[in-house]
Amino acid sequence: MALQDNRYWIALNLVPGIGSIAYRNLITAFKDPRRVFEAPQRELRKVEGVGPKLVEALTGFSLESRLKDELKRMDDFGVSVVTYQDGAYPKNLLAIYDPPPVLYVRGEFMARDDVAIAIVGSRMATRHGKALTERLGRDLAARGITIVSGMARGIDSAAHRGAFLGRGRTIAVLGCGVDVIYPPESRALMKEIMDRGAVISEFPMGTRPHSFNFPRRNRIISGLALGVVVVEATGRSGSLITANYALEQGREVFAVPGHVGYPSSRGTNRLIKEGAKLVERVEDILEEIVLEWRGKNESNKGGESQSSPNLSKDERIVYRLLGEEPVHIDRLITQTQWDAGRVSRVLLSLELAGLISQLAGKQFVRT
Repeated sequence: MALQDNRYWIALNLVPGIGSIAYRNLITAFKDPRRVFEAPQRELRKVEGVGPKLVEALTGFSLESRLKDELKRMDDFGVSVVTYQDGAYPKNLLAIYDPPPVLYVRGEFMARDDVAIAIVGSRMATRHGKALTERLGRDLAARGITIVSGMARGIDSAAHRGAFLGRGRTIAVLGCGVDVIYPPESRALMKEIMDRGAVISEFPMGTRPHSFNFPRRNRIISGLALGVVVVEATGRSGSLITANYALEQGREVFAVPGHVGYPSSRGTNRLIKEGAKLVERVEDILEEIVLEWRGKNESNKGGESQSSPNLSKDERIVYRLLGEEPVHIDRLITQTQWDAGRVSRVLLSLELAGLISQLAGKQFVRT
């Protein structure tokens, strides 16, 4: 949707003190953000969650000047906006309790980003933790899974780099405006993320990285994904906030175990004790998300037959090469003459659709 069409959505997001719940209640009451600015105070006061301070902020808002400045800055930085009424809005995020009404985007969303895993962890990560994170990110991305993280130092940055190594997509969720580079040394990383996915934020342009923004943005990281993997986290790590959001949102929580007694292991080991799935290799993650995604698809189909599945050209080629007898991935690579990453992505897509199953030793059969 063009910026001109979204200008009042953007304007309402600029009003000081407005949160996602009050925003949503105002849209529910008035149907259109433009009508919110035209409404008298007595009508605004009737909306749940809209107190006297917010009413004052709405009626005293300098609409034209603030919006003009915001749109210019967005244009300067090549920023687009999606609202939760747009078809491009991420479906996973739309399903949470308090989805951000407006997302500022540098880069683009794609339909394949619905199959995403978030990887988060300590900013003060060990060399081992960063190497392990890159490997997980690479292996997931190579199978067509989008990697979501927060572009912070340490584990987050390693997760994005892993996606690059796997030639996949990645999304960074910021706790500041998308025109603000934070941490400052991440300029090159941010550019590469924009080229291979998206850098997004719910915060207006120019918003500084205040500490109180980050817990709020963590619900978006978990909300975009089917599950959250925590790698290295202290007992009071912000990554545990993301894990708690994931639980509230009905997402899977995974944790990589660490050495007993190490401060960077306390958070992850505690998550495992509390029921998070222990992760040693990428298959530990894939097993869970395939089951979850397949369950969603089956419930959405309402019992429809899969005898004539709607497959892409690549999916049809691989599906025809499979049968009741197990076929090793190396044989599929030889038969298709594709690279391993392409074959892996197609196999994952078929597995998510419930059309094939993976057996031990990277062998596949039709279900």
